[in-house]
Amino acid sequence: MTSDPDDAQLIARSLGGDQDAFVEVVRRHEAAVGAYLSRRVGREMAEDLLGEVWVAALASRATYDRSFPNAGPWLFGVAHNTLRRHWRSRPAEEPVADVTGMASGWDPWAAVDHRVDVESVLRHALALLRPEQREILTLVAWEDLTVADAGRALGMPPGTARRRLHEARKALRNAPGVAALLTDQNMLKEAN
Repeated sequence: MTSDPDDAQLIARSLGGDQDAFVEVVRRHEAAVGAYLSRRVGREMAEDLLGEVWVAALASRATYDRSFPNAGPWLFGVAHNTLRRHWRSRPAEEPVADVTGMASGWDPWAAVDHRVDVESVLRHALALLRPEQREILTLVAWEDLTVADAGRALGMPPGTARRRLHEARKALRNAPGVAALLTDQNMLKEAN
């Protein structure tokens, strides 16, 4: 009984001429990388950028460190660099969207108002983080990467990644409005 090849083996096969091997790597990671892009630029733009990610990954697959069996963090790094190129290429009169304005949508029910307020406070707090703090935090929290893999995706050593994540968490706790949310949540837990 043979097991499925890991991503590193598939990338090696693709470099040897097996065109379907890289397609399998794409299939394995397309949803996660697409969701990563969508959370940062919206669904429509993410679909366009996802194609650019796969083209860039295919072109640079010879540089992939095959000692890592999972190509996910590497692909998040390619996606991160694709986003950076996209944002740098935008005209000056078209500013990058304010992260605080990326609410998931208006909910007409009063029972959900608190959740919307919480999201607004958290998005604003995320916007106040330094970019490298925000990226490491979102890769760990939203993309479910380990700290080491998130660091690898961003091209930083694991120790630096852990420090940046710690700084991000500390900055979030001290951000305006977040302390009040944490206090409110603790009061709700104690009441129940």
